[in-house]
Amino acid sequence: MKKILDPDKETWAAILKRPTQSYASLEPLVAKIFTEIADEGDLAVKKYTKEFDKADLSRLEVDQSAIDHAKDTLSVELKNAIELAKSNIEAFHASQQVLPKKIETAKGVICWQEKRAIEKVGLYIPGGTAPLFSTILMLAVPANIAGCEEVVMCTPCDAEGNIHPAVLYTADLCGIKKIFKVGGIQAIAAMTFGTESIPQVYKIFGPGNQYVTVAKQMAMKFGVTIDLPAGPSELLVYADDSANASFMAADLLSQAEHGVDSQVVLVCRSMEKLGEIEKELDEQLKKLPRKDIATKAIENSKLIYCSSEKDAIDLINLYAPEHLILSTTDNARIIPMIKNAGSVFVGNYSPESAGDYASGTNHTLPTNGYARNFSGVNLEAFQKTVSFQEISKEGLVQIGTAIELMAEAEGLFAHKNAVTLRLDSISDNTKN
Repeated sequence: MKKILDPDKETWAAILKRPTQSYASLEPLVAKIFTEIADEGDLAVKKYTKEFDKADLSRLEVDQSAIDHAKDTLSVELKNAIELAKSNIEAFHASQQVLPKKIETAKGVICWQEKRAIEKVGLYIPGGTAPLFSTILMLAVPANIAGCEEVVMCTPCDAEGNIHPAVLYTADLCGIKKIFKVGGIQAIAAMTFGTESIPQVYKIFGPGNQYVTVAKQMAMKFGVTIDLPAGPSELLVYADDSANASFMAADLLSQAEHGVDSQVVLVCRSMEKLGEIEKELDEQLKKLPRKDIATKAIENSKLIYCSSEKDAIDLINLYAPEHLILSTTDNARIIPMIKNAGSVFVGNYSPESAGDYASGTNHTLPTNGYARNFSGVNLEAFQKTVSFQEISKEGLVQIGTAIELMAEAEGLFAHKNAVTLRLDSISDNTKN
């Protein structure tokens, strides 16, 4: 990792640059695949699945026999762990439900909002270098609580057309009935347009690599919305002398092992602690099964010393990390200063892994600085808000003249007339 000491603010943007390709550089390939899948459906999906995943598929949908086999394959201990995580995620997301609240904005004018589930949602579950079955819980659980009527899941298969049993078990546990062995750009395109096998959806959820992120952005051009731009994983640790060096190093490596384009950053107020964490990183890295991936990610990562707390906080908010760990002597005071982050982990005993799996919060989060203007996935992401209003005769009398004046000032006389006719009717009835 590159070590940087008290960098000037003019250099922050360059220092914090993510190791990702630009949208423009990936768009031509994504657009080409989208066009082919829109025109050729399953045929094009199978073509690109063979090209990218080396799987020659005759059928895209997962057979029930594969799901049944997955149930028998997993250990009882892992099943119990998945069910524990599911229970905590359900509790956290169920707490986000909002009941309608009616407001009388003027006498006789009642306004309120109600939530409606998005009817058809697509879940993208990454599986390129690791079977991220935890992501199914993060997406399917709130989809179920919201009441989404149709849930479609796409996830990459291996060269033999198999999906990891934990992925299939978790999907079945969450009640997903439509599971497809398709990943990457072709999965996002298939859910965008619909094919002979894969249903079209209204909104697509789930993290992925740079290609998947650009594909999701492309989907919005065709009337399908997305949860958020969620690309390669990233983590920023903010530490002082109170931080446990081995814990912080483990957290940094936990994100570095996701992929070669992941990025981790340490912002430290103590040179001594920075040195301890750096030493721990080197020692722990040697023992990781995925050390080759983590090593490449570490090359894109930074160790930054800041003598000023204000500079440290400003730098964190500029970076807007997907995951932020606060390990300082005064976390409670610092929390209100954090403006931009996807998910925050407070204290030495709050590992980022807890949020990835079983604490209950959602791990589908904005990356690449999008935490400045996007929230992570939550229950509301699977819902729309519909506004209602009910106006009595008295209510229309209260606000009618204002509406007429405003409509006339905008030159929209049909708008004015819709109110005038009603007011005249009320006046005539009153006289009679």
